[in-house]
Amino acid sequence: MHVTLLGIPDFVSEELEREFHAEALAIECRRVALERRLLPQVIPPGLVVLWDPGGPLEQMRGICQRLASLGSLSRTCLVVLTRRDEVERETLVLAGASECIPPEGERWAPHLLVLTRRMGVPTRTGVQSETPGTSRVPPERALQTLLAATTADLGHDFFRTLVKQLAEAFRVTCTMVGEMSSGKESIQTLAFWSRGAFQENVTYPLRGTPCYNAVACSICHYADDVSQHFPEDLMLTDLGLRGYLGAALRSTTGEVIGVLAILHEQQLEAGEMDFSLLGAFAARAGAELERIRAHAELERTRDFLRNTLDAVPDPLFVRDRDHRWVMVNTAFCQLMGHPAEALLGRSSIDFLPSRESQAYWLQDEQALASGRPDESELSFTDRTGLTRTLLTRRAVFPGANGQPALVSVIRELTERKRLETQLRLADRMASMGTLAAGVAHEINNPLAYISSNLTFLSEQLSRAALPPEALPELCEVVAETQEGAGRVQSIVQDLKTFARADEERRGPVNVHQVIDGALRLVRNELQRQNTRLERSLDPVPAVLGNEARLGQVLVNLLVNALQAFPEQRATANLIRITTRRGGPRQVVLEIEDNGVGMSPEVMQRIFDPFFTTKPVGVGTGLGLAICHTIIQSMGGQIDVRSTQGKGTTFLVSMSVFGDEDEEEGLVQPTRLAEDAPPPALLRVYG
Repeated sequence: MHVTLLGIPDFVSEELEREFHAEALAIECRRVALERRLLPQVIPPGLVVLWDPGGPLEQMRGICQRLASLGSLSRTCLVVLTRRDEVERETLVLAGASECIPPEGERWAPHLLVLTRRMGVPTRTGVQSETPGTSRVPPERALQTLLAATTADLGHDFFRTLVKQLAEAFRVTCTMVGEMSSGKESIQTLAFWSRGAFQENVTYPLRGTPCYNAVACSICHYADDVSQHFPEDLMLTDLGLRGYLGAALRSTTGEVIGVLAILHEQQLEAGEMDFSLLGAFAARAGAELERIRAHAELERTRDFLRNTLDAVPDPLFVRDRDHRWVMVNTAFCQLMGHPAEALLGRSSIDFLPSRESQAYWLQDEQALASGRPDESELSFTDRTGLTRTLLTRRAVFPGANGQPALVSVIRELTERKRLETQLRLADRMASMGTLAAGVAHEINNPLAYISSNLTFLSEQLSRAALPPEALPELCEVVAETQEGAGRVQSIVQDLKTFARADEERRGPVNVHQVIDGALRLVRNELQRQNTRLERSLDPVPAVLGNEARLGQVLVNLLVNALQAFPEQRATANLIRITTRRGGPRQVVLEIEDNGVGMSPEVMQRIFDPFFTTKPVGVGTGLGLAICHTIIQSMGGQIDVRSTQGKGTTFLVSMSVFGDEDEEEGLVQPTRLAEDAPPPALLRVYG
């Protein structure tokens, strides 16, 4: 029988061992020191003798509880050597101690010998000797052999090597290592060695087997007749096995995840070294099983992430801090025209034209350096040479090595851009239809006196002799004709600027020049509705944008402002246009009218496509939505303020072009022709 002496002073341990030897009891004593009250992780079946040095009762009670949980209730007897009174001894018994023994005088052995006799411990003369020819390999040699055999292999090969070498080291019939099922109800063998050969792995119920006790008690030993203790375990009977020694495999958190066992067809005696050796390899096997499980979980997680990314229909990729792709989905591979294996570990420089790759590199670097998400619209040339427009959204997150990593999702805008261009063109044509009568009037006025002047000149030049006094009058007529032609040319230029197609170009835009062109186009409507126009134009720098697009916005806002005036009101209509600085890098354009205004509910939806307050057939509800899209595409913002019954103000904010100082490059306001009404601020209705 195994006797574990826990924290027993040397003089008491020596006394007990002398008495056991004198009685010729078949007992192997193991002394274990309790440093800082740390208990051993494995308690073999047998007798556990615990020393009580005194001190707080609760502390000793807790030790008894923990020892009772480590040992087998049916195979381990916990005895406490204590000087406490009867009441406190009863408390320790209730906590898990089998018996509390007080000293007899200053000796502890007499009571302990009585207990061992009650337990039926045999004497050494009754111990059966090992069968000749089955002597065990010396423990030191067995340990060396096992260490050499199990350090090179990993994975399931490790378990096969382990069981084979264990069988040879212990010279037993069978060895096996098994994994606990998720429900803790069965064991599936990972490697099974029996009678000199590997056997097919099997799954068997845990309950009713000696492995159940190994799981419950960390280690379990039956020297003989193990099949009689577990008649439900048919494997023991079928293989004719008598001895069993098993240890539980535990994870780093202490959870039991498997069993390592050796079984023999003869009696299987095991000493302290055997318990330590099996416990050490159970720990090694548990660590390997946990590593295999972690690797399998990692593989499952990787496959799940891969399937998730591939299910995203938009191209998606992850870059590391060096701008190399570390993860790509199927949609991105299709966009690039290369498989994932060709892309991973490389960057855009290896696949895109230098101009495009540099643009992408700068955008990615800005996001990685700032750590803030952003998005950008850039061109992309695919493998067929087709240029496409892509919107890339980026977000930064901590990478595996502590460095920032970048995840990007791409949305193709090529078709949407084409449709937006067509929609803007249709909107401009609709605006031209609205202004057609006014534009025709603006052209007819100068054309009328141009035609009249040319008729007069023709008549005068057809005369035989031209008196000298007629020359000043003819020069004046020519000058008026040139002025009229200039007026027509100016209107045509405004129409060309408004309708031209080079709207993708972005550069410096003179805000006041755009305002003048828009006012010339709507001048006839201003006059027809008796609208007074006020301008308050501060000198402002050129803004970053597109002249045609900004002109379209201003015309739309002015037309909507004119349509906001009540029909029955013939006078007091006012539009005010203001330009000012909105900050060091911003220019603000305001268009204000004193029309009917908007309710808060209407204001919340004013930029929604197809939302309109106009009657059916009068408006499409796209004007302000297009204005909003145009201003945003040029990096600006458009906002609205309105009070019902008092009027509305639209505010357009644009970024200053270039890096010039605030006082340089300021655009001075210009003046329209003398017969033009004064310009005003920009305002729009849906």
